[in-house]
Amino acid sequence: MLTTGAPAHNWAGNVTFGAARVHRPAALDELRKIVAGAARVRALGTGHSFNRVADTDGDLVRVDGLPRRVEIDAERSAVTVGAGLRYAEVAAELHAAGFALANLASLPHISVAGSVATGTHGSGDGRRGLASAVSALELVGPEGDLVTLSRDADPGRFPGAVVSLGALGVVTALTLDVEPAFEVAQWVYNGVPLDTVAERFDEVTGAAYSVSTFTDWHGGLGTVWLKRRTDVDGTGPPGPGWLGGTAADALWHPIPGMPAEFCTEQLGVPGPWHERLPHFRPGFTPSRGEELQSELFLPRAAAPAAFAALREVGAAFAPVLQVSEIRTIAADEQWLSPAYGRDTVAVHFTWIKDTEAVLPVLAAVEERLLPLGARPHWGKLTTAAPATVAARYERLPDFRDLVRELDPAGRFRNDFAAGLLGD
Repeated sequence: MLTTGAPAHNWAGNVTFGAARVHRPAALDELRKIVAGAARVRALGTGHSFNRVADTDGDLVRVDGLPRRVEIDAERSAVTVGAGLRYAEVAAELHAAGFALANLASLPHISVAGSVATGTHGSGDGRRGLASAVSALELVGPEGDLVTLSRDADPGRFPGAVVSLGALGVVTALTLDVEPAFEVAQWVYNGVPLDTVAERFDEVTGAAYSVSTFTDWHGGLGTVWLKRRTDVDGTGPPGPGWLGGTAADALWHPIPGMPAEFCTEQLGVPGPWHERLPHFRPGFTPSRGEELQSELFLPRAAAPAAFAALREVGAAFAPVLQVSEIRTIAADEQWLSPAYGRDTVAVHFTWIKDTEAVLPVLAAVEERLLPLGARPHWGKLTTAAPATVAARYERLPDFRDLVRELDPAGRFRNDFAAGLLGD
């Protein structure tokens, strides 16, 4: 087991965690002893959050040192994986065995447990967030006890246990739904008018298995990235001049100036699901952490109003925005999922790494989008007060009850969770 008193940082380097110790246990029993002996403890994944959701003044634990698990159950169409594994690791083994996950985030470098705990998603009108694939999870409770919760055995509690913000325990393994492997081909269309995307939103987002629109909001144009599943959507692109744009004839990166080879294969070349659904290849770090991120989730019906509001303040983006991405997510049943109970459009912002310059612009964005019903991403920057965020989740009172049941002494509480729960 590795234990250190050195400061730990998140991936972007904008957060230095306040933990007294950082542990990386090599065995489950070591983890249980750490949790049982700590006054306050939190789990740390790959550090791809941009706020203090994982912070603590007690003990931080990493679970990527635990014994590796990728256990495929073909009969149940499920796989049980170690919580510290990254999606890229899991996907490669699944594909080799002939299986796939229905959805992946744009970045395959992130850990499974950290992704689902913060409501991280993917894209597609029919695709629910990553947490919806979880059918069971194993965790270490506040006394070092082992707890298993599942979709079938705990239907009343389980929807509150997956997107949990780390407030219920240290997750050590998750069971995910899988399906037969499939292939995807990608096309990119540049110079698409944003007015067209807003006016024909259903057509745009329904044009492929997964669709992303990228823009800077102040130029009036966007780039639409289509990911078509070859066995469902066909093998060809929509056609020349689609939406008034131009089909890219070379590899393309969403952030101007970044190497396009960081991105997954495009130009209509079919390939395995796990090498196309993410935007970026697992062997590359897209921007080496030189960015900040925020994301807001709105009711799908609010998309045209959101486009109009963001176009109005587009000039303010120019000095601080690297790129913005618009995606859709299907409604789900996870209590704290940003897509809980409603089909959703997510507006993501990749900012320059300058918190002081970014926050006033983000405040202007949230001033316009929060009244439209926006929910901020749990792992990214927001200027909204915890009470404002909490009020957007109708099942939050049920989540509070679940936290009190599974962690009555608040061992897994931190300032982030306490602000949300009203402690």
